[in-house]
Amino acid sequence: MLKIKVAAPAKINLTLEVLNKREDGFHNIKSIMQAISLFDYLTFKIEDSINTQIILNGNSDKIPYDSKNLVYKAIVKFLEEAEIKNKKIEVYIEKNIPVEAGLAGGSTDAAATFFALNKVFDRPLSETQINTLCASLGSDLNFCLYGGTALCTGRGENIKRIDTPDIDVTLIKPTGFGISAKEAYTKFANLSDKEKICPDNTDKMAEKFDSSLLYNSLEKAVINDYPELLEIKKALPESIMSGSGPTFFILSQKSPKSFEKNRFITIENLKSISTGVFEVC
Repeated sequence: MLKIKVAAPAKINLTLEVLNKREDGFHNIKSIMQAISLFDYLTFKIEDSINTQIILNGNSDKIPYDSKNLVYKAIVKFLEEAEIKNKKIEVYIEKNIPVEAGLAGGSTDAAATFFALNKVFDRPLSETQINTLCASLGSDLNFCLYGGTALCTGRGENIKRIDTPDIDVTLIKPTGFGISAKEAYTKFANLSDKEKICPDNTDKMAEKFDSSLLYNSLEKAVINDYPELLEIKKALPESIMSGSGPTFFILSQKSPKSFEKNRFITIENLKSISTGVFEVC
């Protein structure tokens, strides 16, 4: 039996500028993505089988453990690309990153899957092939694979590594709902004044970290539709939404304001990290 355990970090968007809509239906973006010290852990057990079997389980009741899961889809894609057959692959997903939170929880798990399988099968796929597989499954996977800090363009799959700032991070997420990327980008596209809310903060942040440049184009698109988001913003005016939300973050070890624990998840004492997916010894 082959076995490997990998850590998959969450990400936040220090900046997210939504640009024009592409012919494929996605939007071009410019974003500074930052990996943070909040991890899912995936444990893979692999053995020979008379046919291909993929079995997922984990500690969360908020994600599917079937073909709808990005981990399952990543396994299928990897096996096809590497031409590997007749394996039983069991994956236990220890979910610590909130779901549908704008923190790339699903994407980082899928990126971790490509990383783990390529390592455990003695690297049958090149770095280029792995990156192509990542881009085929989502916009954030390429960043999640390498982590650290990066300028991300295109629909997010083109990454350029930059220096990682030493920052503290606290997350605040409303419970009970998530916001899909499709919803957030659709609402952004429908804004009548969207051209006025896209400053050139990303290029400036890529040159030098400056907390005054934190920005997310999608925040205005969704914030007025959810009282909980307005509640966070009113309590913490310096907070910024990550990705498509609904998680907000501040650059602090602790939240200066307390939120009702049954209505909000607060995760404190996080740090920026300079790594992406890695094997856990």
